[in-house]
Amino acid sequence: MEKLAIWSESCAVRFSSIDRSDSMTLNAALGFFQEAAISHAESLGVGRKAMAQANQAWMLSRMSVQVDRRPVFGEAVTVRTWPRGWEKLFALRDYDIRDAGGNPAVRARSSWIIIDLEKRRPVRPHSIMDLLPLNEGLDALNAAVGLEENMLLEQKAERCALYSDVDYNGHVNHVSYIRWIEDALDPALLENARQMRLDINYMNEVRPGEATGIWMAPIETEAAHAFAFAGKKSTSGEAAFRAELRLWQ
Repeated sequence: MEKLAIWSESCAVRFSSIDRSDSMTLNAALGFFQEAAISHAESLGVGRKAMAQANQAWMLSRMSVQVDRRPVFGEAVTVRTWPRGWEKLFALRDYDIRDAGGNPAVRARSSWIIIDLEKRRPVRPHSIMDLLPLNEGLDALNAAVGLEENMLLEQKAERCALYSDVDYNGHVNHVSYIRWIEDALDPALLENARQMRLDINYMNEVRPGEATGIWMAPIETEAAHAFAFAGKKSTSGEAAFRAELRLWQ
């Protein structure tokens, strides 16, 4: 597999990727990004098998996504992703989804850590750095939004980590958290949204069978509707994630 600085995949927006508005959902966009990133990591020699040989794995720490326009069912799109250097322990990776004219419809940035699979703790990434292109200056999205920690939130739901939520690494997949956030909202808000912005911090793993409370509250921003979210493990109260979602209609 050729080692490309920027990975690109073209496809049509699938029926499973839309809601009743005929437009791509937020969780579908993250799903496209996840698959492209996995393929790119394999091509660069830092995929799951290569990492497992070193008893290591990639773990997503933070994601920011800006939906400028929601692609519609059947539309031809190109999904792109590329590494963008390092900040301390974090590997940066950007993404976009472009239309047939090359215009970005969805843009994203992410921060990843490498963990020791036995200790479940971060390790320094120096041995991986030389394998990845830097793509300096190729930023898909501006800086992430700072998330407040001490907001008064109300519990709206509780989700148990079931079979379909859990991925190869034995914890709830990061896209599943986005579905949990979407399911806590009035569907009409999401269906009528023309643009979206999500910022999410992934803080602690949720394992199979663990219950997580979904807490939320409206917040004041420039968007028509905006909400703060937190996922808290029901037994321990430990934070699983914290997020903010803005919707423009």
